[in-house]
Amino acid sequence: MKSIVILISGRGSNMEAILDAGLPLNISAVISNRPDAGGLATAARHGVPTCVVDHKAHATRDAFDAALAESIDAFAPDYIVLAGFMRVLTEGFVKRYPRRIVNIHPSLLPAFPGLHTHRQALATGVKIHGATVHLVTPTLDHGPIIIQAAVPVLTDDDEVALAQRVLTQEHCIYPQALRWLAEGRVRFTADDVVEIAGINVSSYLGEQQLLVPKE
Repeated sequence: MKSIVILISGRGSNMEAILDAGLPLNISAVISNRPDAGGLATAARHGVPTCVVDHKAHATRDAFDAALAESIDAFAPDYIVLAGFMRVLTEGFVKRYPRRIVNIHPSLLPAFPGLHTHRQALATGVKIHGATVHLVTPTLDHGPIIIQAAVPVLTDDDEVALAQRVLTQEHCIYPQALRWLAEGRVRFTADDVVEIAGINVSSYLGEQQLLVPKE
């Protein structure tokens, strides 16, 4: 069985969705860069080991990433899962774990990388917004896309309403992406595009025509 370590910085709602999903994975640990992260207590209630690598205790980003890598490597995970981890990882850290760091971003990448994605979506007038699970590369919010879900942008939406609609879908697609990784179904083309073995990507399901492939 493959194993993961989950990295968080706050309440960890995506982490909780992963913990509740009953995935064929060993969740070896939850690590936070903030000692006051609410998700640490949630992980402990699920019986998952937790630890803190406080970024404020390290003078440089490189020093923090080295300490974080040491903590991760103690658990020898197959994948590192970012679930609301609010730190930009250095290129050296990312290259240490090629195709092994998984992230969820609240937009339909490559649209709206970075922060304030819902604000950006509303400001530009897009009619569809969503979330993306992808493998991390040294370029911020970039990398092979595993799965996406789309939601409509409604005329009366504000950031809070749109964010909640997207978050509901995040809680669905993140566990699904990890299940595919656990089952060894994620493949890469020569151009580093993800293909999911056994999935008909031309068929979709879900309320509001969400872009979630059927099993």
